[in-house]
Amino acid sequence: MPSHRYRDVYRRVEVPLTTRRWPEARLTSAPLWVPVDLRDGNQALPEPMNPARKRQLFELLVAMGYKEIEVGYPSASATDFDFVRQIAETDLAPDDVTVVVFTPARRDLIERTVESIRGIDNPVVVHMYTATAPVWRDIVLRQSRSELLETVLGGGRDVLEFAGDLPNVRFEFSPEVFNLTEPDFALDVCNAMTRLWDAAPDRPVILNLPATVEIATPNVYADQIEYMHLNLERRESVILSVHPHNDRGTGIACAELAVLAGAERVEGCLFGNGERTGNVDIATLALNLHAQGVDPMIDFSDIDEIRRVVEEANQIEIHARHPYVGDLVYTAFSGTHQDAIAKGFADHRRRSAHAGHAESEMPWDVPYLPVDPADLGRTYDEVIRVNSQSGKGGIAYLLAAEFGVELPRRLQIDFARVVQRHTDTEGREVDAETLWTLFCAEYMPADGAADSTSARADAIEPLSRHRSAITAPERGRFLTVLEWRRGDDCGWSAGIGASEDEADRAASAAARRH
Repeated sequence: MPSHRYRDVYRRVEVPLTTRRWPEARLTSAPLWVPVDLRDGNQALPEPMNPARKRQLFELLVAMGYKEIEVGYPSASATDFDFVRQIAETDLAPDDVTVVVFTPARRDLIERTVESIRGIDNPVVVHMYTATAPVWRDIVLRQSRSELLETVLGGGRDVLEFAGDLPNVRFEFSPEVFNLTEPDFALDVCNAMTRLWDAAPDRPVILNLPATVEIATPNVYADQIEYMHLNLERRESVILSVHPHNDRGTGIACAELAVLAGAERVEGCLFGNGERTGNVDIATLALNLHAQGVDPMIDFSDIDEIRRVVEEANQIEIHARHPYVGDLVYTAFSGTHQDAIAKGFADHRRRSAHAGHAESEMPWDVPYLPVDPADLGRTYDEVIRVNSQSGKGGIAYLLAAEFGVELPRRLQIDFARVVQRHTDTEGREVDAETLWTLFCAEYMPADGAADSTSARADAIEPLSRHRSAITAPERGRFLTVLEWRRGDDCGWSAGIGASEDEADRAASAAARRH
């Protein structure tokens, strides 16, 4: 690999802090979440959202409880402009939802953007951006630091000219590629904007500091955010925001450390859609807080419906292993995992019964499951699934969960061998119904399957009986599993009946047929 072609972050930009406060901080409350799916996420789609998909996603974000939503880039397309006008002309946005619109620092585009928001009664944020990093200044913009500062201030003056008299409008500025911008220059530009826009506690300015292209370990971004947090002018009149991307796969960590370092607001997308490897995933961020006992202030109680709407809006399927939402994230195939989870569920039920509380209200402490899937609207039906890697614990759990059948440990071991032979032969996952079929075939052989003379019956010595009430597929009936010995042979049989005595007799008959 030609790694010599690349420079580490410390040779590309100064990282200013030597004494850090953020490593000792803790996440104790949710930041202000700002979904940018309708703008940043949308502009990264091969097929941008049509008006119907945009509206459906916006309504989902409102229903989940987001109070500030970036709704579009109205100067970039007629679809975005028309969607903002739809908000202005209808009651689509509840009164307590702040509408954010996005514009570059260019006079004609700022004017078009402000035109789109006229008539909106909701609080509105006009979000202006300009790239500030050296590579962008030198290659894209071809401006010096002083020239770029004047470009930014010119855009800021245009925003004031067109929207400064609108009482419900506040302003946001992003020095794009902040994380590759010299710290002193980023600070100078941001302070210039808060002075120009006269940031005050009753009309704060949002300073949004993007990791536009992720280029360093998360601690570096935290240092950069803390430097701004400690050195910004009018800090009490600034809402410090971050907008991490995920180029190195550490966008989540960057956002969490940035909040520790002083950020109060996080922009991102549900499940991480966005350009290249995506924006930071604000669903995972919020549920990480939930898993630490901190209210994320957003409702994820029907995560499958949220996923359905997001997939429809983006026309991109969410990976089966995506944190919290993927099809397989609460599923165990490994035998050791299954055994631990099954025991954890049993312990949770016991503790709930002992405390006299609903299981949904009890502290969660189940191995391998960081959150209760039921919190997110998931059922336990597929928490444990069986394939050739599975063990006795998972098999027993499925039979108990689906059929109410409780197998003694020694029978679990014996039946696991039967299932292992089946899965090795078939090479496929088996469901609970297939397990039940295998169980019945193995331990309830049909009449004539073996010699059933009375002489052999007399030779059977029952060792133990275990009874269960069957919940399905023969609800109201009983199952008996019988452990027996005949000479030097030991084995298991099972029987089903309308009563426990009838089930006992059926199990004994099955033992004679073995």
